[in-house]
Amino acid sequence: MNKIQKQIIQTHTAAIQLQQTKSAKINRIIKSFADELMNNAATIIRANEKDLAKMEQTNPLYDRLLLTSERLQSISNSLKKVTKLSDPSGKILEEKKLPNGIHLKKITVPLGVVAAIFESRPNVVADIAALCLKSRNACVLKGSRDADNTNKAIVGVIHKVLQQFKLPKQLVLLLPPQREIVNELFTAIKYIDVIIPRGSNSLIQFVRKNSLVPVIETGAGVCHVYVHKNADLQMAIDIVVNAKTSRPSVCNAMDTIIADEKIAAAFLKQVSASFEQKKVIIYADAKAYKFLKGYPYLYKAAKEDFYREFLSLTCAVKIVKNEREALVHIAEHGTKHSEAIVTNNNKTAEQFLQLVDAASVYHNASTRFTDGEEFGLGAEVGISTQKLHARGPFALEKLVTEKWMLRGSGQIR
Repeated sequence: MNKIQKQIIQTHTAAIQLQQTKSAKINRIIKSFADELMNNAATIIRANEKDLAKMEQTNPLYDRLLLTSERLQSISNSLKKVTKLSDPSGKILEEKKLPNGIHLKKITVPLGVVAAIFESRPNVVADIAALCLKSRNACVLKGSRDADNTNKAIVGVIHKVLQQFKLPKQLVLLLPPQREIVNELFTAIKYIDVIIPRGSNSLIQFVRKNSLVPVIETGAGVCHVYVHKNADLQMAIDIVVNAKTSRPSVCNAMDTIIADEKIAAAFLKQVSASFEQKKVIIYADAKAYKFLKGYPYLYKAAKEDFYREFLSLTCAVKIVKNEREALVHIAEHGTKHSEAIVTNNNKTAEQFLQLVDAASVYHNASTRFTDGEEFGLGAEVGISTQKLHARGPFALEKLVTEKWMLRGSGQIR
């Protein structure tokens, strides 16, 4: 038995002890973890700087990797919000007495051991550790080499807190960053209950195709904002600029503007002025290219550009004749993550909200709100774009499954 497998077995065993721990104690642990993150902020940021030094600042992952005191404070605040959420395990979903006299009860129970594979996102370590503890799941974390120093520093803090509360540190297991060990995760069907990949589409598809352990996807986002012919143009500009530029490296950032041909010329002229200040690169279709001629960061779009999750200050522009063409474009090129329409026509908006197949759909608001904390769910594991078990912000409420409990008095069938 190799070292990695032994560690996973220890985490599986530790989960049983966590499931017997009272909710009040778990909340104290998470709050202490949140406080200790800030008490150890200097150490964590120094570790993060070592990781950042190995990455080019032009890399879209750089911003995701970057930790500042403000970002650490935000993570800490998010963890404290988790303590205020209700315990998702042990809830009675159904209860009745069967005709044969057996008392039946269906309750929520922890998944058991949750594994997560992720890239350059050290906040994921804190978020998943806290959410798993709150839901009484042990967790196995597999980060990338890019964030290894940062991940170790954050896990070191949670291990210190767990030991202070006399719980095994194996409840949060950080595996080495080498890619070769992922096969140990993919085949640990006896000890790991679910694997959640969080990162690029290539990572997600790799896990999906190779894991024998059940996978819950947190999908890549190719997100659109459709500016309808009846849109308030100033509102549309504000929404599009926010959706693209507020934090371009995240999955809920806008990738493609879809503009109705009736307002395209006026809208693109105005929004490009704001984009130029931020040096946003635009890949435009033939019609949009004519309207944007003279824009300094303009390129002609190829077909594949409309399938791209840019993760940078880059977007595509597509002009359509009507809302039907917009819906068809989103259905073909979207990843079922977050889609928005800007319009003052409520009938068109309702049709868009009903017909677009995505985890989150918006009317007159930025796609940047697709986030567990923004939805009032506390921290999140990721944004799920699949339809089984969890969809949208994958947060505390979805880290449980169901169990049927039956109490009889000797009944036989």
